[in-house]
Amino acid sequence: MNLIDERSSCLPLSTACEWISFPKSTYYRQKLGPKKSKPRRSARRLSIDERQAVLDLFHEERFIDMAPPQVYTHLLDEGRYLASERTMYRILAANNEVKERRRLRKHPKYSKPELLATGPKQLWSWDLTRLRGPNKLEYYHLYVMLDVYSRYVVGWMLAYQETATLAKSFIDETCRSEGIARDTLTIHADRGPSMKSKTVAELYAHLGVTKSHSRPRVSNDNPYSESQFKTMKYCLTYPDRFGSIEDARSFCRDFFEWYNNEHYHSGIKMLTPAMVHNGEAEQILTARANTKAKAFERHRNRFVMGCPEPGKLEKEVWINPPKWQMSNLYLENQEVKSLEVKKSYG
Repeated sequence: MNLIDERSSCLPLSTACEWISFPKSTYYRQKLGPKKSKPRRSARRLSIDERQAVLDLFHEERFIDMAPPQVYTHLLDEGRYLASERTMYRILAANNEVKERRRLRKHPKYSKPELLATGPKQLWSWDLTRLRGPNKLEYYHLYVMLDVYSRYVVGWMLAYQETATLAKSFIDETCRSEGIARDTLTIHADRGPSMKSKTVAELYAHLGVTKSHSRPRVSNDNPYSESQFKTMKYCLTYPDRFGSIEDARSFCRDFFEWYNNEHYHSGIKMLTPAMVHNGEAEQILTARANTKAKAFERHRNRFVMGCPEPGKLEKEVWINPPKWQMSNLYLENQEVKSLEVKKSYG
């Protein structure tokens, strides 16, 4: 500011501020000091005596348990007007005399689950969905366990009902078939009755599995299972109703075979879940890159962005990534975009 003042005789203020990258508004604010504003007072405001009269009125025995609209109406019927309903509420609030009289339940605060998987068999997500049977209000319950990193369906079961006992046997059999060692797996689920049951919790403790649950009424805490169910129910072969539970099992058997081994998943670089789950992803992505490189050598003019680079599988897959992780992803995306722009302009 002293430098700007010294040059004020030969330079306009805006030019001096621009040359030293100093905001002109800051100069004025520092020079003139904070603007002192007079407290605004409405001419319609009640005087102190009038406000006290309204407060004393509510302390009378006949009005002590009445709400302002009731008191306001009583006064009108008596031919009196002291203040509007809203003013009465303001006066009571200023004296801490407006509050909820009932005891309301306070919902506990649930922490947001932040789960990370850097490879298969580290983080599983499971959920249930209902498949419509042949008759109205007849449903079959489909249990599905999904590997979050590879999107591979490691286990599924179809039953007539949802129970903790069935959930326990389903989880136990899936963990044994995948050869899960103790203290290496986290299983995430929502807050359904079978998910939160004591039977399932005891099984987790016995197997050495870490349990995780979604927050109440938050659907996007379990996004991978929900997405997998949408893929199934939007499948062209998914019927409106199943003729029997055997019919539903036959469909699920074919669908999950296709989903795991033939379906190119957009969330894992258009690989099948089996490729990622079995550790074949890098080899296949490299082979695809070689194919594109050969095409680039033959037709360079058709590749405006230059030689295609091999796709890379995500090293980290999150359920609710923390804020610092989101900022890192944003910076990486910005770097990728800037490189693409540079390539496009040569």
